[in-house]
Amino acid sequence: MKLLLLLALVGLAQGLETRVPLRKMKSLRQRLREQGLLESYLEQHPYNLAAKYFPGIAVEPLENYMDDEYFGTISIGTPPQEFTVVFDTGSSNLWVPSVFCSSPACRNHNRFNPAESSTFLSTNDTLFIAYGTGSMTGVLGYDTVDVAGINVRNQIFGLAETEPGDFFYYTPFDGILGLAFPSIASSGATPVFDNMMVENLVDRNLFSVYLSRDDEGGSFVLFGAIDPYYTTRGISWIPLSAETYWQISMESVSVSGTPVACSLGCQAIVDTGTTLLAVPIRAFRTLMRRLGASSSGEISCEAIGNLPSLIFHINGKEFPVPPRAYVLRSNGYCSLALQGMDVPTEEGELWILGDVFIREYYVIFDRANNKVGLSRL
Repeated sequence: MKLLLLLALVGLAQGLETRVPLRKMKSLRQRLREQGLLESYLEQHPYNLAAKYFPGIAVEPLENYMDDEYFGTISIGTPPQEFTVVFDTGSSNLWVPSVFCSSPACRNHNRFNPAESSTFLSTNDTLFIAYGTGSMTGVLGYDTVDVAGINVRNQIFGLAETEPGDFFYYTPFDGILGLAFPSIASSGATPVFDNMMVENLVDRNLFSVYLSRDDEGGSFVLFGAIDPYYTTRGISWIPLSAETYWQISMESVSVSGTPVACSLGCQAIVDTGTTLLAVPIRAFRTLMRRLGASSSGEISCEAIGNLPSLIFHINGKEFPVPPRAYVLRSNGYCSLALQGMDVPTEEGELWILGDVFIREYYVIFDRANNKVGLSRL
């Protein structure tokens, strides 16, 4: 799973650049498998990944985090109270458990105590976010939020009062810090990065992400800057097709020079909060057959060396994802890192480009120009 160790860089001459180093940890799927709990857990927690992206509904199907490995630490309040959160470009709200929550999932995680913060301001506003296997409810409040030394004052955030179900009980993170657009924020709460921009706390109105492969270190989120070390092969800028999620248009997806999906064009969301590649059901079945996998995605580990790259055609350029990236290995098992889902949109079918895709590129999320930048690693 994901753990972010936060490190502030002293301000640059023209502003503030803050790098957030990332360290990988064992995924929830791996830990459950090692304990012999994976099969029973999956039976008890069926989920619909598509639910996250239905417009007009604040949804966060956290089953996506079963394979996630990158989490981070922030603090809230005065004196600071520390929490581990998912930095999620697929949602917009910040929330953490509170002392008002008695759910089992809250009791074994850090809980915010407003009585211990001299800068906390309460509200009567409530927060509800639905999940694939449950929901969280809570109240909204304001306090100082510290992200790698960036102090965002009067930041609105959710204090969870209920977290039904047992999914959160197993996860190493306490809450979520959303990095998508205000238009999809539940209860109209202003996202953390929007306040960073308004208060001129970042040098540039963008942030960038590097996720290392395998057991390599060095992963980070960089607020307010682009690291030139990771852009020596150039940056391909892609305009957003919607200012909700980080959504872009794709022309097609091909394998070995042959289009296999999205042949009439489709939409894609670049989402750090999703580990897998989420694929429309019809395309998912086509890829399973084409790549020689079972209907559940399992594949022979010996066959990996003969698999082709998946080529994503975006804004007139090709963005390959090789088999070493889209095949998961765990305790002698191999499976494709693809998840079938269907979300109807006015623009056509929707794909989710999660960490499997992001690990192949240095990704820049540019709010100033509403673009995504991709640089091949």
